[in-house]
Amino acid sequence: MPPGASSVSAPAAPTLADVALKGACPRCGARTLFGSLLGFAPRCGACGLDFEQFNVGDGPAAFLTLILGAIVVGLAVWLELAVGPPLWVHMMLWIPFTAAGVVGSLRLAKGALLASEYRNAAREGRIVEPEA
Repeated sequence: MPPGASSVSAPAAPTLADVALKGACPRCGARTLFGSLLGFAPRCGACGLDFEQFNVGDGPAAFLTLILGAIVVGLAVWLELAVGPPLWVHMMLWIPFTAAGVVGSLRLAKGALLASEYRNAAREGRIVEPEA
């Protein structure tokens, strides 16, 4: 070991799965990513990373709505053709299933997208004027 070097290494950056599943900060790994059920905290309480600089947008919501909607409709049609339950059974089954699926998967998708933006240093595109 070179003189003056520390034997303590810097903590490894959390994996994409850690950020998505645990709501971990993509820089330090502290569980500070979400301030509410689906909303990001303004910044990490441990390392100070500003989460508001990232633009996750509505992409995950639209994508997950289409996927989850197709799954729910397919399962509901299958159940109707296989068993033929009354309407209230469909309502009691599919409304909570859909709500839980959207909230759970949206939290995962938003966390993963923010972590990807952080790792790839993604920023809004800028148009550079051509030099004359």
